[in-house]
Amino acid sequence: MNHIPVMLDHVVDHLAPEAGSVILDGTFGGGGYSRRILQSADCTVLGVDQDPDAIARSEPLKAEFGDRFQLLPGRFGDLSKLASEAGYAALDGVVLDLGVSSFQLDQADRGFSFMRDGPLDMRMSKSGPSAADVVNEAREGDLADIIFQLGEERDSRRIARRIVDARKTETFESTLQLAELIEKAVGGRRGKKTHPATKTFQALRMFVNDELGQLQSALQAAEVAVKEGGRFVVVTFHSLEDRMVKSFFAERSGKQEGGSRFMPEVKSTGPQPTFENVRRVTAPDTAEIEANVRARSSRLRSAIRTSEPAWDKEFPLSVKLPDLDEVVS
Repeated sequence: MNHIPVMLDHVVDHLAPEAGSVILDGTFGGGGYSRRILQSADCTVLGVDQDPDAIARSEPLKAEFGDRFQLLPGRFGDLSKLASEAGYAALDGVVLDLGVSSFQLDQADRGFSFMRDGPLDMRMSKSGPSAADVVNEAREGDLADIIFQLGEERDSRRIARRIVDARKTETFESTLQLAELIEKAVGGRRGKKTHPATKTFQALRMFVNDELGQLQSALQAAEVAVKEGGRFVVVTFHSLEDRMVKSFFAERSGKQEGGSRFMPEVKSTGPQPTFENVRRVTAPDTAEIEANVRARSSRLRSAIRTSEPAWDKEFPLSVKLPDLDEVVS
């Protein structure tokens, strides 16, 4: 299955690329956003991706658009550093399409999905600890916290307990092996529309790839890299991610908080706003969801960079999780 970019027209509209613009596509994936941006204006696009397969998929864009397109191998949390090293210290726009691509989901050997049996991997970079390492080595409490915090799974403790009990006699190696245990742990599907393992798999993927930590870094990196009048666009697929982006734009735009008919509004304290004109597209339309079911949970938020310097204050993570290297040490 080919990857279908979500809310493509909205993304390009919010980025508003022009001739001479430099736009960074921080999650290159299948190159859908990059291609449309390059087609919409005589601009330059910098694609960033850590997945070796995605890097290989960038070759056709290089051949078609020449010097107008560059692929920068790396993690989107380092986008400011990667762009600067490539000679682009100031960007006209940054777009992030978070989550996992169809290419990754549909390849059984990547281990992102339980729809096809494959190794329990889930590493976007194909390096470092895998989901199997976490499932087989994490302490029960850490495993439960990961599943609850990142998967928002109410049965997290029951699932973690069953995993720890089962691994005493067998090592978890495949996606279906884990999915079947989770289904039994929660008492079957019980009329659920989604598979009982969905949230646990999501949590493991996000933890193995430090997705919230990368988003935290990317939000702050974009604040540094995008120049005055530039656009920052983020498409999310997970409530935790969307809340982080919403909170970041609210804080960095000086949004007023706490107003009601009983209490006066209080402006956020701190440095001057670095973003303005914060916009949100609540969701893709019905036609897009029917054409691409994976678009149904997506949300888009964007803002325009002001002339104020980036804040020194670190934007906090919304959850506290154990360190991956400690979990699998």
